[in-house]
Amino acid sequence: MSTATPQVPALSQLAVGDVVAERSVTFTRDSLVRYAGASGDFNPIHYRDDVAASVDLPGVIAHGMLTMGAAVQPVVDWAGDPARITDYQVKFTRPIVVDPQNGADVSIVAKIGALDNDAQTARVDLTVSFDGATVLGKAQVVVELA
Repeated sequence: MSTATPQVPALSQLAVGDVVAERSVTFTRDSLVRYAGASGDFNPIHYRDDVAASVDLPGVIAHGMLTMGAAVQPVVDWAGDPARITDYQVKFTRPIVVDPQNGADVSIVAKIGALDNDAQTARVDLTVSFDGATVLGKAQVVVELA
């Protein structure tokens, strides 16, 4: 059995603005139930329309941490090893309303935002959008490339 380290991109092969990953993810009400069970976050705004409406939400919304995890996964796949992620930060800007029939389609685009030759890292900026609007602001992932 091989335990070879995954091949990571060389810093010299990257440029600011390069798109390194793109993905579309669909959240369904079933996704929310599964995530609630795995995370222990059973806040009813994630599964009951009446409770969501009572706190002025437009409907049942996806968990923020579910969104955050789904957004970083394409970068993890690109980097080849989750241990290469040394920092990840986001600002939650808009909720993702999950329709009971159609779910919610979320778009993720990961671009190189900055390169640090001394540290041998790349900052990857994420654009995460739903229904034409960005849902995570200042979403940035630092990836160790050395």
